[in-house]
Amino acid sequence: MKDFANKVAVVTGAASGIGRAIAEHCAREGMKVVLADIEEPPLTEAATALRARGATVLAVKTDVARPGDIDALARKTLDAFGAVHLLVNNAGVGAGGSAWDSTLADWKWVIGVNLWGVIYGTQTFVPILLGQNVEAHVVNVASVAGLVPVHASAAYQVTKHAVVALSENTYYALKLRNAKVSVSVLCPGWVRTRIMDSERNRPADLQNPPERQQLTPEMEAVLQYYRSQCEAGLDPAIVAQMVFDGMRAERFYILTTTDFDPVVQARMESILRRLDPPQVAL
Repeated sequence: MKDFANKVAVVTGAASGIGRAIAEHCAREGMKVVLADIEEPPLTEAATALRARGATVLAVKTDVARPGDIDALARKTLDAFGAVHLLVNNAGVGAGGSAWDSTLADWKWVIGVNLWGVIYGTQTFVPILLGQNVEAHVVNVASVAGLVPVHASAAYQVTKHAVVALSENTYYALKLRNAKVSVSVLCPGWVRTRIMDSERNRPADLQNPPERQQLTPEMEAVLQYYRSQCEAGLDPAIVAQMVFDGMRAERFYILTTTDFDPVVQARMESILRRLDPPQVAL
C-alpha cells in the first residue's frame, strides 16, 4: 500500500503513545481516521485535536479484549465511511513479573488486551478487507520483546512473541490467496509511551488484591529501569513515520532500532545450534 489519501484507517490504542502518533500520521496522509481506545477522556481529546487540524475523525470507545467491542468498532467504521483500508492493532498493556509470580489476573489482563485484542481485530476486520478486493494493510504492534529470550514480564513477552507468530501466519495465509491485503508487524524498542502506567486501565474484575500489589525492591528497581528507558526512548512520531515507510516498502518486519540485533541473533543461533537460551539482560 503506497497511496493513503482518502483511505480509511482504524487504530486501536489511539489515545496515546504509538497509536496516537500513527493516527496523527494517518491524518497528515489525508486519511479518514477511526480512533479506538478504552480511555474515554484522552480519546475525546485526541479526536478533538485531529479535527482541529482538519482531519475527518470517528472516535469509538473500545475495549479490545471484548469481541463485541471490536464488532461494534467495525460496524461504526463501515456506517461512517463505508470501507476500511488500514487496520493498526496497537492497544497493549504490561503487568506482572515471572511466570509464577504473576497472578492469574495479570495473565488474563495482558493476554486479553495484547493477544486476544489482535486476534479479535484480525478475525473481524480481515474478512472485511478481503471482501473489498482493494489494496489494504494490517499492522500488528508487537515489541522487540517478541524477538528476544527474556523480559521482566513473562505475560508481556509471551503475548508479544505470539503477536509476531500470528502476524507471520496471517502474512503467509494472505500470500497463498494472492490477496490484496498485506501485513506488517511492528517490533519497537524503547519508545516514549505510557506503557509503564498501564495499570490506569486495568478492569476492576482483574485487579490484584492489595497484598499482591506490593513490589519487592528488586522488581521496583527493574520497573524504574524500564520507566527510565521508555522516557529516554524514541518519539512516537518517529515510530509512526517508520510504519508508513515500512508499508510503502512492503516490509513485513518493522524494527525501530538495531540496538537489540545482537540479542535477537544470539537467540536465533541458540535455537539453530540446539543450545540453552542465551543469558542476556534488557
